[in-house]
Amino acid sequence: MTAPTSVLAGLIGAGIQASLTPAMHEREGDAQGLRYLYRLIDLDALGLGADALPELLQAAQRTGFTGLNVTFPCKQAIIPLLDDLSPEARGIGAVNTVVLADGRTVGHNTDCLGFAEGFRRGLPDVAKRLVVQLGAGGAGSAVAHALLAEGVDQLFIFDVEVERAQALVDNLTRHFGPGRAAVGT
Repeated sequence: MTAPTSVLAGLIGAGIQASLTPAMHEREGDAQGLRYLYRLIDLDALGLGADALPELLQAAQRTGFTGLNVTFPCKQAIIPLLDDLSPEARGIGAVNTVVLADGRTVGHNTDCLGFAEGFRRGLPDVAKRLVVQLGAGGAGSAVAHALLAEGVDQLFIFDVEVERAQALVDNLTRHFGPGRAAVGT
């Protein structure tokens, strides 16, 4: 009998102690015949800020992690630390998954795909003329890309940081053309 493949992964973010992600990943790993160990790397619990990302990423590589999920406040801050980005992550400007392999770090974004699939399944007949979105951070960027890719005509983005909302609108305009996204006022 062959021993199951072992996977060491984790979640980096702030205030994540209540996350159900470790149990979910480990349960699915068991179902797939993997020995899947999933660890929380909670910036709040460690007394760290996003400025500790270079150190944490290096530690994950050195200790044999195969991947990391990334959440608030790290989805955009981690980008300059990575060796490469998938086309989705590059276009969205946010990363929620980092694959560590062969001494390299590659950022991906699965938020967009996940939201789009839920949108199609949950709201198949919804009108797509006008949508108002609250939030322009990492997850908000992915949702905005998904909404426009799913055919929303006009998207108004509100954020407590108007500059962040404008940066997202500028990114969306480059990808989807002018007039489809605007900062809400």
